[in-house]
Formats: sequence, C-alpha cells, structure tokens
Amino acid sequence: MMKKVRYIQVLVVSALFTCQLNAQVLNEQVFKFGKVLDWIDNYYVDTTNQEELVETAITQLLKELDPHSSYLSKEEVEEMNEPLQGNFEGIGISFNILEDTIFVISPISGGPSEKVGILSGDRIIKVDDKIVAGVGITNEKVYELLRGKKGTRVTVTVQRRNMSELLDFNIVRDKIPIFSIDASYKVNENTGYIKINRFSLTTIDEFKTAIGALKKDNISNLILDLTNNGGGYLEIATELADQFLEEGELIVYTQGVNNPKKEYLATKEGEFEKGKLVVLIDEGSASASEIVSGAIQDWDRGILIGRRSFGKGLVQRRCPLPDQSELRLTIARYYTPTGRLIQKPYDKGKEDYDMDLSRRYTHGEYLSSDSIHFPDSLKYYTLKNARVVYGGGGIMPDLFIPLDTSYYTNYYRDLVRLGILNQFVLNYVDQNRNELLKRYPDILVFKSGFEMDQELMKQLTVYAAEEGLPENPSELSVSGKQIQTLAKGYIARDLWSTSEFYQIVNEDDNKFQAALSIIKDWDLYEVSLLAGKEKITP
Repeated sequence: MMKKVRYIQVLVVSALFTCQLNAQVLNEQVFKFGKVLDWIDNYYVDTTNQEELVETAITQLLKELDPHSSYLSKEEVEEMNEPLQGNFEGIGISFNILEDTIFVISPISGGPSEKVGILSGDRIIKVDDKIVAGVGITNEKVYELLRGKKGTRVTVTVQRRNMSELLDFNIVRDKIPIFSIDASYKVNENTGYIKINRFSLTTIDEFKTAIGALKKDNISNLILDLTNNGGGYLEIATELADQFLEEGELIVYTQGVNNPKKEYLATKEGEFEKGKLVVLIDEGSASASEIVSGAIQDWDRGILIGRRSFGKGLVQRRCPLPDQSELRLTIARYYTPTGRLIQKPYDKGKEDYDMDLSRRYTHGEYLSSDSIHFPDSLKYYTLKNARVVYGGGGIMPDLFIPLDTSYYTNYYRDLVRLGILNQFVLNYVDQNRNELLKRYPDILVFKSGFEMDQELMKQLTVYAAEEGLPENPSELSVSGKQIQTLAKGYIARDLWSTSEFYQIVNEDDNKFQAALSIIKDWDLYEVSLLAGKEKITP
C-alpha cells in the first residue's frame, strides 16, 4: 500500500509541476497532502481506496477555483477528445435503437459499412455471432461492440426488409469522421446557410469546403448559425473568424496572471471577407462561438441576431497526468477586440453559476430583451461604426429574437422527450423508403410536395397512445403545426442527412426568417442600427 501512496505523491507532484506552480509551496503542500494520505492508509478505521481519495480531493480543489477548471479521468479524456479531434474508429453507421434492435439510419458516406453494402433500414441481429436483438441493447453497448481500432475486423449479421435470410457482412474498422458542420445549403438565389455544431480540428477544412461550394453556386450572402454551439478549440475559433475579417484586425486576446497578453490577428487569408453576413446565436452559444460572434460584432462585419450567448470567457489548458487522466486548468480570460470580457460572474459559487440559464428563463429574458439590463460601466463601442455593445456576461445580439413558446404543450414535450416522434418516423421511413425516394428524388421536390396530412397525423397519435402517451386533441391543436414540421424534418434527415433536416425546420424558425428579412432590407436595417435604435423588427 505504501508504494501506492508514493505513486500518488508522484502523481500530484507531476501534475502541479506541469501546471507551473511555485516550487517551494509545491514541496510543502505535497508533503502535507502525502502525510494526510499516509495517516489515512495506516490508521483509518476502514479500508480505503487511495486513488478515489486523490481524485475526490482534486475534484473538490478545482471546484474552489472557477466553474470550468476540471479533472477528467482517462475514460472521460477519451470521450471528450473524440468529437473535437473530428473522428473515431469503428464501422461507420448512424443508428438508433428501434424495438430493441439496432436500426441503421444510414451508413456514413465512404465508410467501411457503406463499402461492404450495409443499407439504410438494415437491422443488426448479431455481432460476431453474438445476438444483440431483443436483449435490451443500449447505446453504450453498441459503441462497445462496433467501435474498435482501425484495421480490426467485425462480422455484422443484418436482417433486411423483404428478405427472408440473414446477411453477414465482414467489416474492417476504419477512421470515421465526426462532422462539425450540421448543414450547408443554398437558401435562395444569393444566400447560403451554414450551421456549425462545434469547433473541432476539422472545422476549418469543412467550412472552406462548404463555403467554396456555396460561392460556386453564386451566393453573396451568408447566414452563419452558431446556436447551441458550445465551443471547442480557441485556435479553431480564431481561424474561423479570420475567414470574415480583414488582415491585421484583432480577433481576440487572452490574458492571465501567469499568462501575458496574447493577441490573435486576422491574416490575409479569408473565404468570406465581403458580402452580407448574419450570425445566429442563443443561450447555448458559448466560448469559441462567442469569440467568433464577438469579433464580427466588434468590427461591424455582420449583424448578430438571436438571444444573449452563454457567457464563457475562460481559457483552459490541458495538464496531462501520468495515468492519462488530466486537468483542464483555467489559465487566462479572453477579451473581444473592443476589450469586452464575455465571462459571466461566478463569484457566488458553482451551484449558482450553473443555475444562470434557468434564472434567465424565470426572469423572462428569453421572451423579452427588456429583462436584460447592462450597467454603463460595461459599455463599449464597436471599432468601425462606434455602436454601443456591452460586456460582462455573454454576447448580446444586435437584434433580439424571443424564444417561441406559442406551440409548446405537455403533449409536444412528451412526444419529443420520450422519443415517440422519432421512433414513429423511423418506422414510417423504413416501411416507405423506396416509395418516398421515388416520389421525392431530392429535397426540393420533397420540401414542396410532402405534407404530414391528417391521416399520417392520426397514425402518429395512435402510435403515441400505444406507447403510453394518450391523445390530447386540445394540445394537439396548439402544437400540431410544429409537430408536422418536426416530423417532416425527421423524415428528410432519415432519407438524406441533417442538412436536409435544417432545410425543413428552418422554414418555421423565427431567427432564420429574421435573418432572411435583414438580408433583404440590409441598408434599411444598418441605418436603423447606426441611429441607435434598440428594437428593430425586420
């Protein structure tokens, strides 16, 4: 046991040394901490787990610093890094669990499953001769069975609609891309739309591909959707902002007690430095999203619409530990080009900090900008047009768009929350895929021609009742149109991809429609904005 205590002491020393703490204080405090562990190990009344004690101590220590410094176990590090690195290793399918069976929504284009002939709608019955259907399979177990090192093999047995015999596929696992762009499409003759869900290592290449294709299609305006984008790598955020700003313009700067000021400047490289630009943000837009939107707003490069962003302006450094766990230690704050600190206050503790978004909703901020008050001490001026903007907690958009709750009922909530709507659509597409694709060969035909008619809505409500959600005609009359739109979007997604999903649901999204109105009346809106009007309805 003493060897384990010494290992833990070395672990703590290594971690603290990596993060460059004062050496003298380090030695004194490590000795003190090691002595506590020694006393516990030799004299405590019960058997203890030293590793768990150390991890608990580290976790509690970091909670005293700020809301975003954290400790991650080896498993948590792997799980968090995967989406930011932009790939994982596996067989390459998008799946859902339908009726206790792994249902293939679609094989990932160019991936191992597509190459061997796996099709949308296939049901995976066995993996390496082990039955996985009808045994209570979970998403976590699917990942465990189908993911694995590149080059390893797995045999997947599937049941295909209208075929009596089972089909075996021998699949060689490979690297599978995780895309950070959910959607990219041409909205009208001169406007494009790109939605980014995170800032990962592949984001810039994905963006250049997407914007390049749109520019070839003669778009001159862009709607950049950063709603619900929780962030990612700071450097990737600066590279994305660089696509819109002119050479030499400051994107962001970082500064901390032990980290001198570092400025990130735009280069001469930029894919969309000219043209009308509207950025969509909301309370789920955080960190890297706030770097991009803050820079665009400060330089008057584009117009921000939506709701106040999350308010995370702290930079974390990865501090690796010997057992492949790591600290994510806050080392600096970041500031927008005008000098705004976007980090919201956390002086009342982590629990209060975590309640901020709920508090915003309770106070009515999601419904009216009148509920948001900034003191004059947080007032700043944009760098070209000298418009007033505010710091002190998130990016406030130029045009506030309230959260639309007009369609929200308990029936709608449960239909979505319980996965009933999604399951219904999966079944519907599975039974009608060939007919749907024959009738609607592309998204434009589907968008204009397909409707969730009364017969199909009746099938949905009956299915929901069978799944334990009773029919509620009064609430359905309130939520019906939104349910129809969402169901149509799910169908488009399952027939094609998430890009087609957004082409459907954006038609009823108030932020998106406001963006189109702004682009159409751009000059009028800019005049109103420069005149200092706080509320402008497009």
